[in-house]
Amino acid sequence: MTLTVAEYVSAGLELTPDERAEAVRLLQAADDESQGTFSAAWLAELRRRVDEMTSGKAGLVDADESYKAMSAKLAKKHYVAASA
Repeated sequence: MTLTVAEYVSAGLELTPDERAEAVRLLQAADDESQGTFSAAWLAELRRRVDEMTSGKAGLVDADESYKAMSAKLAKKHYVAASA
């Protein structure tokens, strides 16, 4: 028999605060584990990107510089579109 979410919550409310905290920790850990698996294709892509960075083939840009450049481009594009 499979319990519904409402039944799990109802049962959870009967737990002590410490038991509820432990249940939350265990549920989060189970969710973290399911999120931690990567496909072979994604791992290959990650390896390719790391190789490009470490070999110098791909340049790295400071995040603040990147955001400023994007904001400037968007502002210019918006200004041109608004004045047309």
